Amino acid sequence: MASKRPFSATDSCMDQRIEKKRPRQIIGEVVMVNSLRHLSKALEPLLRRVVNEEVDRCLIRYSRSLTRASSLKIQALEPSSFQLYFVNNLPSTIFTGSKITDVESQPLRIAVEVGGEDPSLLPISALLKIEIVVLDGEFASGDREDWTAEEFNASIVKERSGKRPLLHGEMNVVLRHCAATIGDLEFTDNSSWIRSRKFRLGARIVSGSDRDKFPRIREAITEPFVVKDHRGELYKKHYPPMLNDEVWRLEKIGKEGVFHRKLSDHNIKTVQEFLQLYTIDPQKLRTFLGVAMSVKMWEATVKHAKTCELGSKLYLFRGPNFLLFLNPICEVVRAMIGEQIYSSRDLHNIPQDYLKNLRRQAFDNWASLQDFEGNLRESLLLTQGNEGSEFLVGKSLLQSSYEFLSGQLESQDWDSNSDNHQFNISARIEGNFHCNFG
Repeated sequence: MASKRPFSATDSCMDQRIEKKRPRQIIGEVVMVNSLRHLSKALEPLLRRVVNEEVDRCLIRYSRSLTRASSLKIQALEPSSFQLYFVNNLPSTIFTGSKITDVESQPLRIAVEVGGEDPSLLPISALLKIEIVVLDGEFASGDREDWTAEEFNASIVKERSGKRPLLHGEMNVVLRHCAATIGDLEFTDNSSWIRSRKFRLGARIVSGSDRDKFPRIREAITEPFVVKDHRGELYKKHYPPMLNDEVWRLEKIGKEGVFHRKLSDHNIKTVQEFLQLYTIDPQKLRTFLGVAMSVKMWEATVKHAKTCELGSKLYLFRGPNFLLFLNPICEVVRAMIGEQIYSSRDLHNIPQDYLKNLRRQAFDNWASLQDFEGNLRESLLLTQGNEGSEFLVGKSLLQSSYEFLSGQLESQDWDSNSDNHQFNISARIEGNFHCNFG
């Protein structure tokens, strides 16, 4: 059996200390309990008020959701075919600081589509205020057309923090006779900072106008588009390009890029010069651009260039026994060779190697060609009929050529014998010749 530990003086001192501390601990616990009771009594009114406020807030939110759900059910039961819509289409890219217009640079227009509704429900005399807003490009994706007013409003994009409002200008218009035109309106910020990187324009009826008197008019939206900073417009491609545009306005040719420098090194600086060389020698033009331009890039550039508007200007190239009329990109549109006259549709009857050689000569001497506006009585050239009408057509062409030469080239020779140039032309006008108009 283990022996007990002998009692020592040290143990006696520890017991005395414990006995002395117990009353203090008891008093502290009592004080703490009383403090908690007083604190709970003091906090009880505050806690009751907070709980009551939260309960009231939840009840209000719940009642609103019930009201919204019931209103949506009513809308579902009573749909409206009235809808705002943008009459014209916006371009795929818009620049900040530039007036917002349609693809043809015309002002945007808004109208009301009646659909299957009774037009009398929306009198044309009604003055409805329209507000133009910016929407996220992802709104109503997939040709969705069944959005609610709440969904439309939730997709409105506001300006970034510290930035100006996204739209500046005429954001509110009045719908008169079910139509309205938007005046000056422009973006102040690009669209790169939102997830879709695209905006839409939306139009909605402003609260407080006469809209409560009529069925709901659904909002209008445009197709998505990109908004770029104004400095990007300096590098903007033109659709369609113009003849005097710099060549970098064409697709796949960047300003001051590799292809731009290569073309400039060969004195091809405008779209017109690009198309002229493409008409005369496309392979040579392709060689200038080098292997860095892929086949797909080449096709895209040429396709874009061919959309260029040529206008009505013609160029005259003449020699000892021929007269060629060319368009601005060195294509022959009509010719007189010897005593034979060819309209544009009859040029295939000329030996092609011979015609190609003449066209090449015209290209090499382009700076010396005479240019003028007009189509040389194209309506007469297209006339078909008996032999007499063909004679008049040919005579009209030659008379026009003679009038032009007499007025603008009287100081130059028709052929090597300058004294006979008027006689030679007049002889062709009055003499016997064959007109080949098919």
